[in-house]
Amino acid sequence: MTDTVTAADIEAAEKLAGLCYTATERTQMLDNIEAQILAAQARRQVALPNSTPMACRFDPRLPGFAMPQVQDEVRTSDISDDLPSDAGDIAFAPLTHLSHWIATQQITSRQLTELYLQRIATLNPELQCFATVTETEPLAEADAMDALTRAGKSLGPLHGIPYALKDLFDTKGVATGWGAEPFQDRIPDEDAEVTSRLRAAGAVLLGKTTLGALAYGDLWYGGRTRNPWNLNEGSSGSSAGSASATAAGLCGFSIGTETLGSIVSPSQRCGTTGLRPTFGRVSRKGAMALSWSMDKVGPICRGVEDTALVLAALNGYDPADLCSISAPFAFDATSDIDGMVVGFLPEAFGEGATETDHAALNAVRALGLTVREVTLPDLPYASLINILYAEAAAAFEDLTLSDRDDLLSWQEDGAWPNTMRKARFLSAVDHVNLDRLRYRVMQEVNRMMGQIDVLIGPATTGPMLVASNFTGHPCLHLRAGFENVCSRLPGTLGNRAPGGPAATDGPAFKVPMGISLWGQLFDEGPMLALGMALERALGVASARPDFPR
Repeated sequence: MTDTVTAADIEAAEKLAGLCYTATERTQMLDNIEAQILAAQARRQVALPNSTPMACRFDPRLPGFAMPQVQDEVRTSDISDDLPSDAGDIAFAPLTHLSHWIATQQITSRQLTELYLQRIATLNPELQCFATVTETEPLAEADAMDALTRAGKSLGPLHGIPYALKDLFDTKGVATGWGAEPFQDRIPDEDAEVTSRLRAAGAVLLGKTTLGALAYGDLWYGGRTRNPWNLNEGSSGSSAGSASATAAGLCGFSIGTETLGSIVSPSQRCGTTGLRPTFGRVSRKGAMALSWSMDKVGPICRGVEDTALVLAALNGYDPADLCSISAPFAFDATSDIDGMVVGFLPEAFGEGATETDHAALNAVRALGLTVREVTLPDLPYASLINILYAEAAAAFEDLTLSDRDDLLSWQEDGAWPNTMRKARFLSAVDHVNLDRLRYRVMQEVNRMMGQIDVLIGPATTGPMLVASNFTGHPCLHLRAGFENVCSRLPGTLGNRAPGGPAATDGPAFKVPMGISLWGQLFDEGPMLALGMALERALGVASARPDFPR
Protein backbone atom coordinates (compact mmCIF):
# COMPACT_ATOMS: atom_id res chain seq x y z
CA MET A 1 0.00 0.00 0.00
CA THR A 2 1.23 3.51 -0.80
CA ASP A 3 -1.16 5.44 1.45
CA THR A 4 -1.33 4.87 5.18
CA VAL A 5 -4.83 4.33 6.58
CA THR A 6 -5.79 6.83 9.27
CA ALA A 7 -8.49 6.92 11.92
CA ALA A 8 -10.22 9.57 9.82
CA ASP A 9 -10.31 7.17 6.86
CA ILE A 10 -11.99 4.54 9.02
CA GLU A 11 -14.52 7.05 10.33
CA ALA A 12 -15.38 8.11 6.78
CA ALA A 13 -15.73 4.46 5.69
CA GLU A 14 -18.17 3.76 8.52
CA LYS A 15 -20.82 5.77 6.69
CA LEU A 16 -20.68 3.35 3.75
CA ALA A 17 -21.35 0.40 6.07
CA GLY A 18 -23.93 2.12 8.27
CA LEU A 19 -21.68 1.73 11.33
CA CYS A 20 -20.34 3.96 14.09
CA TYR A 21 -17.20 3.09 16.06
CA THR A 22 -15.56 5.02 18.88
CA ALA A 23 -12.26 6.87 18.51
CA THR A 24 -10.56 4.19 20.63
CA GLU A 25 -11.91 1.40 18.45
CA ARG A 26 -10.71 3.16 15.31
CA THR A 27 -7.22 3.60 16.74
CA GLN A 28 -7.05 -0.07 17.68
CA MET A 29 -7.86 -1.10 14.10
CA LEU A 30 -4.92 0.86 12.70
CA ASP A 31 -2.48 -1.78 13.94
CA ASN A 32 -3.59 -4.46 11.47
CA ILE A 33 -6.21 -3.15 9.07
CA GLU A 34 -3.60 -2.61 6.36
CA ALA A 35 -2.83 -6.35 6.39
CA GLN A 36 -6.53 -7.01 5.75
CA ILE A 37 -6.45 -4.65 2.76
CA LEU A 38 -3.23 -6.16 1.40
CA ALA A 39 -4.73 -9.64 1.60
CA ALA A 40 -7.69 -8.49 -0.49
CA GLN A 41 -5.40 -6.86 -3.02
CA ALA A 42 -3.29 -10.00 -3.26
CA ARG A 43 -6.37 -12.07 -4.00
CA ARG A 44 -7.33 -9.67 -6.80
CA GLN A 45 -4.07 -10.54 -8.56
CA VAL A 46 -5.41 -14.08 -9.14
CA ALA A 47 -7.38 -14.18 -12.37
CA LEU A 48 -10.77 -15.85 -11.87
CA PRO A 49 -12.67 -16.36 -15.12
CA ASN A 50 -16.47 -16.17 -15.17
CA SER A 51 -16.60 -19.97 -15.40
CA THR A 52 -14.92 -20.45 -12.00
CA PRO A 53 -17.73 -21.14 -9.48
CA MET A 54 -17.92 -20.43 -5.78
CA ALA A 55 -16.86 -23.27 -3.48
CA CYS A 56 -20.04 -22.77 -1.46
CA ARG A 57 -23.05 -24.21 -3.25
CA PHE A 58 -26.71 -23.41 -2.76
CA ASP A 59 -29.15 -26.27 -2.24
CA PRO A 60 -32.87 -25.42 -2.02
CA ARG A 61 -33.67 -28.57 -0.05
CA LEU A 62 -34.19 -28.12 3.68
CA PRO A 63 -33.58 -30.95 6.18
CA GLY A 64 -36.36 -33.51 5.85
CA PHE A 65 -37.03 -32.80 2.17
CA ALA A 66 -38.18 -35.86 0.23
CA MET A 67 -37.64 -35.94 -3.52
CA PRO A 68 -40.86 -36.77 -5.40
CA GLN A 69 -40.93 -40.49 -6.15
CA VAL A 70 -41.93 -40.38 -9.82
CA GLN A 71 -40.46 -41.71 -13.03
CA ASP A 72 -39.14 -39.42 -15.75
CA GLU A 73 -42.14 -39.34 -18.04
CA VAL A 74 -43.99 -36.79 -20.15
CA ARG A 75 -47.46 -37.55 -21.44
CA THR A 76 -48.72 -35.01 -23.95
CA SER A 77 -52.12 -34.20 -25.36
CA ASP A 78 -53.30 -36.31 -28.27
CA ILE A 79 -53.01 -34.28 -31.47
CA SER A 80 -54.65 -35.20 -34.76
CA ASP A 81 -55.02 -31.77 -36.42
CA ASP A 82 -53.94 -31.50 -40.04
CA LEU A 83 -51.32 -29.01 -41.15
CA PRO A 84 -52.97 -25.62 -41.83
CA SER A 85 -52.40 -23.83 -45.12
CA ASP A 86 -51.65 -20.46 -43.53
CA ALA A 87 -47.97 -19.88 -42.75
CA GLY A 88 -48.82 -17.78 -39.70
CA ASP A 89 -50.93 -20.57 -38.24
CA ILE A 90 -47.96 -22.89 -38.60
CA ALA A 91 -45.46 -20.44 -37.13
CA PHE A 92 -47.57 -19.83 -34.00
CA ALA A 93 -48.66 -23.45 -33.55
CA PRO A 94 -47.95 -25.22 -30.24
CA LEU A 95 -44.97 -27.57 -30.06
CA THR A 96 -47.33 -30.52 -29.72
CA HIS A 97 -48.75 -29.70 -33.15
CA LEU A 98 -45.40 -28.96 -34.78
CA SER A 99 -44.07 -32.25 -33.41
CA HIS A 100 -47.08 -34.16 -34.78
CA TRP A 101 -46.82 -32.58 -38.24
CA ILE A 102 -43.11 -33.37 -38.48
CA ALA A 103 -43.58 -36.94 -37.24
CA THR A 104 -46.40 -37.55 -39.76
CA GLN A 105 -44.35 -35.87 -42.51
CA GLN A 106 -46.98 -33.22 -43.18
CA ILE A 107 -44.12 -30.70 -42.98
CA THR A 108 -40.38 -31.14 -42.97
CA SER A 109 -38.02 -29.63 -40.48
CA ARG A 110 -36.35 -27.78 -43.38
CA GLN A 111 -39.68 -26.22 -44.42
CA LEU A 112 -40.41 -25.16 -40.85
CA THR A 113 -36.89 -23.81 -40.41
CA GLU A 114 -37.13 -21.83 -43.65
CA LEU A 115 -40.46 -20.40 -42.50
CA TYR A 116 -38.95 -19.13 -39.24
CA LEU A 117 -35.83 -17.80 -40.97
CA GLN A 118 -38.05 -15.83 -43.36
CA ARG A 119 -40.00 -14.38 -40.44
CA ILE A 120 -36.76 -13.49 -38.67
CA ALA A 121 -35.48 -11.69 -41.78
CA THR A 122 -38.71 -9.69 -41.98
CA LEU A 123 -39.31 -8.85 -38.31
CA ASN A 124 -35.92 -8.86 -36.59
CA PRO A 125 -34.92 -5.41 -37.94
CA GLU A 126 -37.87 -3.98 -35.98
CA LEU A 127 -37.72 -6.23 -32.95
CA GLN A 128 -33.94 -6.47 -32.53
CA CYS A 129 -34.45 -9.84 -30.82
CA PHE A 130 -31.69 -11.88 -32.48
CA ALA A 131 -28.03 -11.09 -31.89
CA THR A 132 -26.92 -13.80 -34.33
CA VAL A 133 -28.81 -15.85 -36.91
CA THR A 134 -26.90 -18.92 -38.08
CA GLU A 135 -28.38 -19.12 -41.57
CA THR A 136 -26.63 -22.22 -42.98
CA GLU A 137 -26.30 -24.34 -39.84
CA PRO A 138 -30.06 -24.49 -39.12
CA LEU A 139 -30.82 -25.86 -42.58
CA ALA A 140 -28.09 -28.49 -42.25
CA GLU A 141 -29.44 -29.52 -38.83
CA ALA A 142 -32.98 -29.59 -40.22
CA ASP A 143 -31.91 -31.79 -43.14
CA ALA A 144 -30.30 -34.21 -40.69
CA MET A 145 -33.54 -34.42 -38.70
CA ASP A 146 -35.56 -34.96 -41.88
CA ALA A 147 -33.26 -37.83 -42.85
CA LEU A 148 -33.93 -39.47 -39.50
CA THR A 149 -37.68 -38.92 -39.91
CA ARG A 150 -37.66 -40.59 -43.33
CA ALA A 151 -35.77 -43.50 -41.75
CA GLY A 152 -38.50 -43.88 -39.15
CA LYS A 153 -36.40 -42.51 -36.29
CA SER A 154 -37.32 -39.73 -33.87
CA LEU A 155 -35.22 -38.11 -31.16
CA GLY A 156 -38.33 -37.09 -29.21
CA PRO A 157 -41.08 -34.44 -29.21
CA LEU A 158 -38.60 -31.65 -30.09
CA HIS A 159 -37.30 -33.54 -33.13
CA GLY A 160 -36.86 -31.09 -35.99
CA ILE A 161 -38.33 -28.10 -34.20
CA PRO A 162 -36.44 -24.80 -34.63
CA TYR A 163 -35.66 -22.86 -31.48
CA ALA A 164 -33.81 -19.75 -30.29
CA LEU A 165 -31.13 -19.70 -27.58
CA LYS A 166 -30.37 -16.82 -25.22
CA ASP A 167 -26.96 -15.42 -26.09
CA LEU A 168 -25.34 -16.28 -22.79
CA PHE A 169 -25.15 -20.01 -23.61
CA ASP A 170 -21.98 -21.09 -25.34
CA THR A 171 -22.25 -22.32 -28.92
CA LYS A 172 -19.05 -23.73 -30.38
CA GLY A 173 -17.68 -21.44 -33.09
CA VAL A 174 -20.65 -19.05 -32.88
CA ALA A 175 -20.38 -15.68 -31.14
CA THR A 176 -21.75 -15.65 -27.60
CA GLY A 177 -21.53 -12.00 -26.56
CA TRP A 178 -23.60 -11.87 -23.34
CA GLY A 179 -25.30 -8.72 -24.73
CA ALA A 180 -22.31 -6.63 -23.67
CA GLU A 181 -19.86 -4.61 -25.74
CA PRO A 182 -16.70 -5.96 -24.04
CA PHE A 183 -17.71 -9.54 -24.97
CA GLN A 184 -19.52 -9.17 -28.30
CA ASP A 185 -16.71 -10.86 -30.26
CA ARG A 186 -16.35 -13.75 -27.82
CA ILE A 187 -16.27 -17.12 -29.65
CA PRO A 188 -16.61 -20.24 -27.42
CA ASP A 189 -14.63 -23.41 -28.07
CA GLU A 190 -17.42 -25.76 -26.99
CA ASP A 191 -21.16 -25.92 -26.49
CA ALA A 192 -22.99 -25.28 -23.25
CA GLU A 193 -24.68 -28.30 -21.72
CA VAL A 194 -28.10 -26.86 -22.61
CA THR A 195 -27.00 -26.49 -26.24
CA SER A 196 -25.84 -30.11 -26.30
CA ARG A 197 -28.99 -31.47 -24.68
CA LEU A 198 -31.28 -29.68 -27.11
CA ARG A 199 -29.24 -30.93 -30.05
CA ALA A 200 -29.53 -34.46 -28.65
CA ALA A 201 -33.30 -33.93 -28.44
CA GLY A 202 -33.40 -33.05 -32.14
CA ALA A 203 -34.12 -29.33 -31.80
CA VAL A 204 -32.74 -27.07 -34.56
CA LEU A 205 -30.87 -23.95 -33.46
CA LEU A 206 -31.95 -20.88 -35.44
CA GLY A 207 -29.67 -18.42 -33.67
CA LYS A 208 -28.84 -16.53 -30.50
CA THR A 209 -31.39 -14.20 -28.95
CA THR A 210 -30.54 -10.91 -27.35
CA LEU A 211 -30.24 -10.22 -23.65
CA GLY A 212 -29.81 -7.00 -21.75
CA ALA A 213 -26.08 -6.55 -21.22
CA LEU A 214 -24.79 -9.09 -18.67
CA ALA A 215 -28.34 -10.36 -18.08
CA TYR A 216 -30.11 -7.17 -17.03
CA GLY A 217 -32.84 -5.33 -18.94
CA ASP A 218 -33.41 -5.26 -22.70
CA LEU A 219 -30.60 -2.92 -23.88
CA TRP A 220 -27.75 -4.78 -25.57
CA TYR A 221 -24.81 -3.82 -27.77
CA GLY A 222 -27.03 -3.79 -30.89
CA GLY A 223 -29.83 -1.65 -29.47
CA ARG A 224 -33.02 -2.24 -27.50
CA THR A 225 -35.12 -5.35 -28.01
CA ARG A 226 -38.77 -4.46 -28.68
CA ASN A 227 -42.13 -5.76 -27.49
CA PRO A 228 -44.12 -7.19 -30.46
CA TRP A 229 -47.33 -5.83 -28.91
CA ASN A 230 -45.97 -2.26 -28.82
CA LEU A 231 -42.82 -1.47 -30.77
CA ASN A 232 -42.42 1.80 -28.87
CA GLU A 233 -41.27 -0.02 -25.74
CA GLY A 234 -38.68 -2.59 -24.81
CA SER A 235 -39.43 -6.26 -24.28
CA SER A 236 -38.13 -6.18 -20.70
CA GLY A 237 -35.41 -8.61 -19.76
CA SER A 238 -33.04 -9.98 -19.40
CA SER A 239 -34.35 -12.84 -21.58
CA ALA A 240 -35.42 -10.03 -23.88
CA GLY A 241 -34.90 -11.59 -27.29
CA SER A 242 -36.17 -15.00 -26.26
CA ALA A 243 -39.54 -13.61 -25.14
CA SER A 244 -39.82 -11.17 -28.05
CA ALA A 245 -38.97 -13.79 -30.69
CA THR A 246 -41.32 -16.38 -29.22
CA ALA A 247 -44.20 -13.90 -28.92
CA ALA A 248 -43.62 -12.81 -32.53
CA GLY A 249 -43.70 -16.35 -33.92
CA LEU A 250 -40.04 -16.37 -34.98
CA CYS A 251 -39.26 -19.77 -33.43
CA GLY A 252 -40.97 -22.84 -32.04
CA PHE A 253 -39.68 -22.06 -28.55
CA SER A 254 -36.77 -20.35 -26.88
CA ILE A 255 -34.50 -20.70 -23.87
CA GLY A 256 -34.15 -18.04 -21.19
CA THR A 257 -32.50 -17.69 -17.81
CA GLU A 258 -33.65 -16.09 -14.57
CA THR A 259 -31.72 -14.77 -11.62
CA LEU A 260 -34.32 -12.28 -10.41
CA GLY A 261 -37.19 -11.95 -12.91
CA SER A 262 -35.44 -12.50 -16.24
CA ILE A 263 -37.91 -15.13 -17.49
CA VAL A 264 -40.98 -13.85 -15.68
CA SER A 265 -40.60 -10.16 -16.54
CA PRO A 266 -40.22 -10.42 -20.34
CA SER A 267 -42.95 -13.07 -20.36
CA GLN A 268 -45.22 -10.58 -18.59
CA ARG A 269 -44.29 -7.86 -21.07
CA CYS A 270 -44.46 -9.94 -24.26
CA GLY A 271 -47.29 -12.30 -23.30
CA THR A 272 -45.27 -15.50 -23.48
CA THR A 273 -45.40 -18.49 -21.15
CA GLY A 274 -42.21 -18.76 -19.14
CA LEU A 275 -41.20 -21.63 -16.89
CA ARG A 276 -38.52 -21.06 -14.29
CA PRO A 277 -37.74 -24.56 -12.98
CA THR A 278 -36.56 -25.46 -9.51
CA PHE A 279 -33.01 -24.27 -8.85
CA GLY A 280 -30.55 -27.05 -9.63
CA ARG A 281 -32.75 -28.94 -12.10
CA VAL A 282 -31.11 -27.63 -15.30
CA SER A 283 -27.35 -27.43 -15.84
CA ARG A 284 -25.67 -24.02 -16.20
CA LYS A 285 -22.39 -25.46 -17.61
CA GLY A 286 -21.24 -23.18 -20.41
CA ALA A 287 -23.66 -20.40 -19.47
CA MET A 288 -22.56 -16.94 -18.36
CA ALA A 289 -22.62 -16.77 -14.58
CA LEU A 290 -24.29 -13.78 -12.98
CA SER A 291 -25.09 -15.28 -9.58
CA TRP A 292 -23.91 -18.82 -8.92
CA SER A 293 -26.41 -19.32 -6.10
CA MET A 294 -29.39 -17.98 -8.06
CA ASP A 295 -29.07 -18.51 -11.85
CA LYS A 296 -31.74 -20.78 -13.32
CA VAL A 297 -32.46 -21.98 -16.89
CA GLY A 298 -35.92 -22.45 -18.38
CA PRO A 299 -38.06 -22.42 -21.51
CA ILE A 300 -40.09 -19.56 -22.94
CA CYS A 301 -43.01 -20.77 -25.06
CA ARG A 302 -46.48 -19.82 -26.27
CA GLY A 303 -48.34 -22.32 -24.11
CA VAL A 304 -48.04 -24.20 -20.85
CA GLU A 305 -47.79 -27.73 -22.25
CA ASP A 306 -44.93 -26.65 -24.50
CA THR A 307 -42.83 -25.64 -21.49
CA ALA A 308 -43.10 -29.18 -20.12
CA LEU A 309 -41.82 -30.69 -23.37
CA VAL A 310 -38.77 -28.45 -23.33
CA LEU A 311 -38.04 -28.92 -19.63
CA ALA A 312 -38.08 -32.68 -20.11
CA ALA A 313 -35.24 -32.30 -22.63
CA LEU A 314 -33.24 -29.98 -20.38
CA ASN A 315 -33.71 -31.87 -17.11
CA GLY A 316 -30.90 -33.97 -15.70
CA TYR A 317 -27.95 -34.03 -13.36
CA ASP A 318 -24.65 -32.59 -14.60
CA PRO A 319 -21.52 -33.03 -12.45
CA ALA A 320 -19.94 -30.06 -14.23
CA ASP A 321 -22.41 -27.76 -12.46
CA LEU A 322 -21.69 -27.77 -8.72
CA CYS A 323 -25.32 -26.84 -7.96
CA SER A 324 -26.84 -29.50 -10.21
CA ILE A 325 -29.28 -31.84 -8.46
CA SER A 326 -30.56 -35.16 -9.78
CA ALA A 327 -34.35 -35.04 -9.85
CA PRO A 328 -37.03 -36.80 -11.89
CA PHE A 329 -39.47 -34.80 -14.00
CA ALA A 330 -42.98 -36.07 -14.64
CA PHE A 331 -45.77 -34.33 -16.52
CA ASP A 332 -49.16 -35.58 -17.67
CA ALA A 333 -51.23 -33.26 -19.83
CA THR A 334 -54.33 -35.29 -18.95
CA SER A 335 -53.85 -35.20 -15.18
CA ASP A 336 -56.79 -34.29 -12.95
CA ILE A 337 -56.57 -31.18 -10.79
CA ASP A 338 -59.62 -32.00 -8.69
CA GLY A 339 -58.87 -31.60 -5.00
CA MET A 340 -55.98 -29.23 -5.58
CA VAL A 341 -55.47 -26.51 -2.96
CA VAL A 342 -54.38 -23.16 -4.39
CA GLY A 343 -53.02 -20.50 -2.07
CA PHE A 344 -52.74 -16.74 -2.40
CA LEU A 345 -51.10 -13.97 -0.42
CA PRO A 346 -53.68 -11.21 0.18
CA GLU A 347 -51.07 -8.43 0.07
CA ALA A 348 -50.12 -9.51 -3.45
CA PHE A 349 -53.65 -8.76 -4.60
CA GLY A 350 -53.71 -5.38 -2.90
CA GLU A 351 -52.09 -2.18 -4.11
CA GLY A 352 -50.63 -2.55 -7.59
CA ALA A 353 -52.65 -5.62 -8.56
CA THR A 354 -54.55 -5.27 -11.83
CA GLU A 355 -58.02 -6.32 -12.93
CA THR A 356 -56.36 -9.14 -14.84
CA ASP A 357 -54.72 -10.39 -11.65
CA HIS A 358 -58.04 -10.51 -9.81
CA ALA A 359 -59.75 -12.14 -12.79
CA ALA A 360 -57.14 -14.90 -12.79
CA LEU A 361 -57.72 -15.61 -9.10
CA ASN A 362 -61.47 -15.72 -9.71
CA ALA A 363 -60.90 -18.09 -12.64
CA VAL A 364 -59.14 -20.51 -10.26
CA ARG A 365 -62.14 -20.33 -7.93
CA ALA A 366 -64.42 -21.02 -10.88
CA LEU A 367 -62.50 -24.24 -11.57
CA GLY A 368 -63.98 -25.54 -8.32
CA LEU A 369 -60.65 -25.76 -6.51
CA THR A 370 -60.03 -24.95 -2.87
CA VAL A 371 -58.57 -21.44 -2.67
CA ARG A 372 -56.84 -20.67 0.61
CA GLU A 373 -55.38 -17.46 2.01
CA VAL A 374 -51.81 -17.96 3.22
CA THR A 375 -49.24 -15.73 4.88
CA LEU A 376 -45.57 -14.95 4.98
CA PRO A 377 -43.96 -13.00 7.82
CA ASP A 378 -42.92 -9.39 7.37
CA LEU A 379 -39.22 -9.87 6.61
CA PRO A 380 -36.81 -7.61 4.68
CA TYR A 381 -37.00 -9.74 1.53
CA ALA A 382 -35.58 -6.97 -0.65
CA SER A 383 -32.39 -6.97 1.46
CA LEU A 384 -31.58 -10.35 -0.06
CA ILE A 385 -30.93 -8.65 -3.40
CA ASN A 386 -27.55 -7.56 -2.04
CA ILE A 387 -26.54 -11.24 -2.38
CA LEU A 388 -27.15 -10.94 -6.10
CA TYR A 389 -25.26 -7.67 -6.30
CA ALA A 390 -22.24 -9.15 -4.50
CA GLU A 391 -22.12 -12.27 -6.65
CA ALA A 392 -22.59 -10.27 -9.86
CA ALA A 393 -19.83 -7.87 -8.88
CA ALA A 394 -17.56 -10.83 -8.15
CA ALA A 395 -18.43 -12.51 -11.45
CA PHE A 396 -17.41 -9.35 -13.32
CA GLU A 397 -14.72 -8.00 -11.03
CA ASP A 398 -12.23 -7.52 -13.84
CA LEU A 399 -14.75 -5.49 -15.82
CA THR A 400 -15.08 -3.07 -12.90
CA LEU A 401 -11.43 -2.86 -11.86
CA SER A 402 -10.17 -2.49 -15.43
CA ASP A 403 -12.73 0.26 -16.18
CA ARG A 404 -13.97 -1.72 -19.19
CA ASP A 405 -17.44 -1.32 -17.68
CA ASP A 406 -17.34 2.11 -19.34
CA LEU A 407 -17.85 0.31 -22.66
CA LEU A 408 -21.39 -0.77 -21.71
CA SER A 409 -24.18 1.28 -23.31
CA TRP A 410 -26.38 1.40 -20.21
CA GLN A 411 -24.69 3.69 -17.70
CA GLU A 412 -27.64 4.94 -15.63
CA ASP A 413 -27.65 4.84 -11.83
CA GLY A 414 -29.43 1.48 -11.73
CA ALA A 415 -27.32 -0.17 -14.44
CA TRP A 416 -24.66 -2.81 -13.81
CA PRO A 417 -21.57 -0.56 -13.93
CA ASN A 418 -22.71 1.63 -11.04
CA THR A 419 -24.32 -1.26 -9.16
CA MET A 420 -21.18 -3.38 -9.34
CA ARG A 421 -19.01 -0.49 -8.20
CA LYS A 422 -21.24 0.12 -5.18
CA ALA A 423 -21.24 -3.59 -4.38
CA ARG A 424 -17.54 -3.38 -3.58
CA PHE A 425 -18.59 -1.60 -0.38
CA LEU A 426 -20.98 -4.33 0.78
CA SER A 427 -19.90 -5.86 4.09
CA ALA A 428 -18.76 -9.49 4.10
CA VAL A 429 -20.21 -9.83 7.60
CA ASP A 430 -23.58 -8.54 6.41
CA HIS A 431 -23.31 -10.93 3.45
CA VAL A 432 -23.00 -13.92 5.77
CA ASN A 433 -26.01 -12.76 7.73
CA LEU A 434 -27.94 -12.21 4.50
CA ASP A 435 -27.30 -15.87 3.75
CA ARG A 436 -28.70 -16.73 7.16
CA LEU A 437 -31.74 -14.58 6.41
CA ARG A 438 -32.06 -16.50 3.16
CA TYR A 439 -32.25 -19.71 5.17
CA ARG A 440 -34.99 -18.18 7.32
CA VAL A 441 -36.91 -17.23 4.16
CA MET A 442 -36.49 -20.79 2.87
CA GLN A 443 -38.06 -22.06 6.09
CA GLU A 444 -40.98 -19.64 5.90
CA VAL A 445 -41.75 -20.29 2.22
CA ASN A 446 -41.49 -24.02 2.88
CA ARG A 447 -43.97 -23.67 5.76
CA MET A 448 -46.38 -21.73 3.55
CA MET A 449 -46.07 -24.12 0.60
CA GLY A 450 -46.68 -27.04 2.95
CA GLN A 451 -50.27 -25.83 3.36
CA ILE A 452 -51.11 -25.77 -0.36
CA ASP A 453 -50.31 -27.41 -3.68
CA VAL A 454 -49.71 -24.27 -5.77
CA LEU A 455 -49.54 -20.54 -5.05
CA ILE A 456 -51.04 -17.94 -7.41
CA GLY A 457 -50.25 -14.24 -7.58
CA PRO A 458 -49.11 -11.28 -9.65
CA ALA A 459 -45.44 -11.40 -10.55
CA THR A 460 -44.43 -8.04 -9.14
CA THR A 461 -46.64 -7.39 -6.11
CA GLY A 462 -46.02 -9.11 -2.82
CA PRO A 463 -42.77 -10.80 -1.79
CA MET A 464 -42.73 -13.89 -4.00
CA LEU A 465 -40.73 -12.69 -7.00
CA VAL A 466 -37.80 -12.00 -4.69
CA ALA A 467 -38.45 -14.70 -2.10
CA SER A 468 -38.91 -17.58 -4.54
CA ASN A 469 -35.83 -16.68 -6.56
CA PHE A 470 -33.80 -17.01 -3.36
CA THR A 471 -35.53 -20.18 -2.16
CA GLY A 472 -35.31 -21.86 -5.56
CA HIS A 473 -39.01 -22.66 -5.95
CA PRO A 474 -40.31 -23.07 -9.51
CA CYS A 475 -42.53 -20.47 -11.16
CA LEU A 476 -44.79 -20.58 -14.21
CA HIS A 477 -45.84 -17.26 -15.73
CA LEU A 478 -48.65 -17.37 -18.28
CA ARG A 479 -50.76 -14.90 -20.19
CA ALA A 480 -53.95 -14.04 -18.32
CA GLY A 481 -55.54 -11.17 -20.26
CA PHE A 482 -55.04 -7.82 -21.94
CA GLU A 483 -55.12 -4.23 -20.76
CA ASN A 484 -54.69 -0.86 -22.44
CA VAL A 485 -51.41 0.63 -21.21
CA CYS A 486 -49.23 3.53 -22.33
CA SER A 487 -45.70 2.70 -23.44
CA ARG A 488 -43.67 1.62 -20.42
CA LEU A 489 -40.32 3.08 -19.52
CA PRO A 490 -37.00 1.34 -20.17
CA GLY A 491 -35.82 -0.79 -17.29
CA THR A 492 -39.26 -1.37 -15.77
CA LEU A 493 -40.08 -4.85 -14.54
CA GLY A 494 -42.95 -6.40 -16.50
CA ASN A 495 -45.80 -3.90 -16.50
CA ARG A 496 -44.73 -2.00 -13.36
CA ALA A 497 -41.81 0.13 -12.29
CA PRO A 498 -41.26 -0.42 -8.57
CA GLY A 499 -40.76 2.93 -6.91
CA GLY A 500 -41.30 4.90 -10.11
CA PRO A 501 -43.70 5.74 -12.90
CA ALA A 502 -45.05 2.76 -14.81
CA ALA A 503 -45.49 4.35 -18.21
CA THR A 504 -44.89 7.41 -20.33
CA ASP A 505 -47.57 9.76 -21.57
CA GLY A 506 -49.07 9.06 -24.96
CA PRO A 507 -51.44 6.61 -26.61
CA ALA A 508 -52.42 3.39 -24.91
CA PHE A 509 -51.72 0.03 -26.50
CA LYS A 510 -53.52 -3.26 -25.95
CA VAL A 511 -50.83 -5.42 -24.35
CA PRO A 512 -50.83 -8.81 -22.61
CA MET A 513 -50.82 -9.23 -18.85
CA GLY A 514 -49.88 -12.40 -17.03
CA ILE A 515 -50.20 -14.22 -13.75
CA SER A 516 -47.66 -16.33 -11.86
CA LEU A 517 -47.99 -19.77 -10.31
CA TRP A 518 -45.43 -21.13 -7.85
CA GLY A 519 -45.01 -24.85 -7.26
CA GLN A 520 -43.26 -27.25 -4.92
CA LEU A 521 -39.53 -27.89 -5.16
CA PHE A 522 -38.74 -30.43 -7.89
CA ASP A 523 -42.46 -31.04 -8.46
CA GLU A 524 -43.45 -28.77 -11.33
CA GLY A 525 -46.13 -31.18 -12.61
CA PRO A 526 -49.10 -29.98 -10.50
CA MET A 527 -48.20 -26.34 -11.18
CA LEU A 528 -48.16 -27.05 -14.92
CA ALA A 529 -51.45 -28.97 -14.71
CA LEU A 530 -53.11 -25.99 -13.02
CA GLY A 531 -51.50 -23.73 -15.60
CA MET A 532 -53.06 -25.72 -18.44
CA ALA A 533 -56.49 -25.59 -16.81
CA LEU A 534 -56.17 -21.86 -16.18
CA GLU A 535 -54.94 -21.27 -19.73
CA ARG A 536 -58.06 -23.00 -21.10
CA ALA A 537 -60.36 -21.10 -18.74
CA LEU A 538 -58.93 -17.67 -19.56
CA GLY A 539 -58.93 -18.29 -23.32
CA VAL A 540 -56.37 -15.64 -24.29
CA ALA A 541 -53.28 -17.67 -25.17
CA SER A 542 -53.91 -17.84 -28.93
CA ALA A 543 -54.03 -14.09 -29.63
CA ARG A 544 -51.13 -12.82 -31.76
CA PRO A 545 -49.36 -9.45 -31.82
CA ASP A 546 -49.77 -7.08 -34.76
CA PHE A 547 -46.57 -5.08 -34.12
CA PRO A 548 -48.13 -1.60 -33.67
CA ARG A 549 -46.23 1.69 -33.43
